[in-house]
Amino acid sequence: MDAELVINSTPKGVDIAVLEDGQLVELHRDRGDVQYAVGDIYVGRVRKVMPNLNAGFVDVGHGKDAFLHHSDLGPQYKTQQTWVKRVMSGKQPTADISKFKREEDIERKGKMKDYVSASQLVLVQVAKEPISTKGPRLTAEVSLPGRYLVLVPFSDKVSMSSRIKGEKERNRLRRLMQSIQPPGFGIIVRTVAENKGSADLHTDLQDLVDRWQKLYANLKSAKPGKRVLGEVNQVSAVLRDVMTKSCTAIHVNDPRLSDEVKEFLAQSTSGDEAMVKLSRVKDLFNDMSIHRQIKAAFGRQVNLRSGSYLVIEQTEAMHVIDVNSGGRKKGASSQEENALLTNLDVVPEIARVLRLRDMGGIIAIDFIDMAKREHNKQLTDALKEAMKGDKAKHNIASPSRFGVVEMTRQRVRDVAQVVTTDACPSCNGSGKVEASILITDKIASALKYLVEGENRKRMTLMVHPLLEAYVQQGWWKSIRRAWEKEFAIKIAVESNSNLEFLEYHVYNALGEDITPD
Repeated sequence: MDAELVINSTPKGVDIAVLEDGQLVELHRDRGDVQYAVGDIYVGRVRKVMPNLNAGFVDVGHGKDAFLHHSDLGPQYKTQQTWVKRVMSGKQPTADISKFKREEDIERKGKMKDYVSASQLVLVQVAKEPISTKGPRLTAEVSLPGRYLVLVPFSDKVSMSSRIKGEKERNRLRRLMQSIQPPGFGIIVRTVAENKGSADLHTDLQDLVDRWQKLYANLKSAKPGKRVLGEVNQVSAVLRDVMTKSCTAIHVNDPRLSDEVKEFLAQSTSGDEAMVKLSRVKDLFNDMSIHRQIKAAFGRQVNLRSGSYLVIEQTEAMHVIDVNSGGRKKGASSQEENALLTNLDVVPEIARVLRLRDMGGIIAIDFIDMAKREHNKQLTDALKEAMKGDKAKHNIASPSRFGVVEMTRQRVRDVAQVVTTDACPSCNGSGKVEASILITDKIASALKYLVEGENRKRMTLMVHPLLEAYVQQGWWKSIRRAWEKEFAIKIAVESNSNLEFLEYHVYNALGEDITPD
């Protein structure tokens, strides 16, 4: 299965799409101002300990206190706390922990109050981003993830991803890791490390050790509630997690991001720099019809080409997916067979939508009822197979007597939200009607200002496809030609289906938005 990455830089931030055989399967958005991302490390101050929950609430600077459970303290919590105190007090001269004295592990089924007290400072890492009205979920078992490895301080274990199946390869990786393992650190080998050479793994390990030294340096002057070490930026994080051998191309529309991607590929040796395709297109998602796929997949109703469709509802407690046949399937000789064909038809789409929308928590899927036990088993097996490509941890139960499949999917951030409805083309959502025919007058006024006020000679006008067809109509006697003659300028007109009907933008030769306010 061929995979492509599309990195689209816009004035609002960076959008990253993962395509498999041309179909959108993942969507990431980097707005540059997101705090409390998964993997960020903070020094928090314990606000209170709740013995009945066996947990505590920690202030990490968020509006809501973060949640830290006893099970997330980690076995080496006492050792780590001692090290943090020494670093912050200036008594720990180096980042080297090879000779740091370890204390006994805490009890797995112990009491939170025995190890954590109010006002205590703790080094914590964000395990789940703030969701709805809840604050972040934390872990005190700090680790540093890399491309191929995860570095775990105050440990000596070498662990393998369960997805690396071959015993020969597992033994090779274990021996290799044991030979380069830094003293005082444990290592978790990620799935993408399979069949990688020692040079790649050693480089990744050295990068993680450098990040540990950066954490140590930042911790010496850290303040409670302030981030000590942030995750890498969203682009690098996505590249780190999704780059596989099947990735054939990376499309970028920003020279700076293109250089960043090439640098990442050169350092990780996980791909050829030639696969990076720099485009001057202002909106790659529009050019590659990704906006259309987003609108189709994020609505309340998701339609399949076969005629079947899904209805997706989100509540505070769970997600509910209702499967509808949309008509009789070709080749079905009975209601039972029609139900089976429909259910099997929607399974790949359900797996894609869960991954794309990053839906987590409890998910109930109301498939079409089937009477035969072997058909229900066939359905369960098909769903498990379709979910194999999903990196998020998940558990799938067999269909209930009512045909409902219950499953859980790892939830580390709020479900992705995309507006799939357009504002009213007449009132633009205001409730007051504006004559749409006046839009050309507004654009002409903007062009006049740019020509007379800023001496612009070449511009690109970006509008909705319907408006583009209108201003281009007639070619020789088109509205665009009339503007060019009136203002003595050159105007290129482009369309973007993601724009509102009467929305427009003007760009200069460098692709910068110069639309007058």
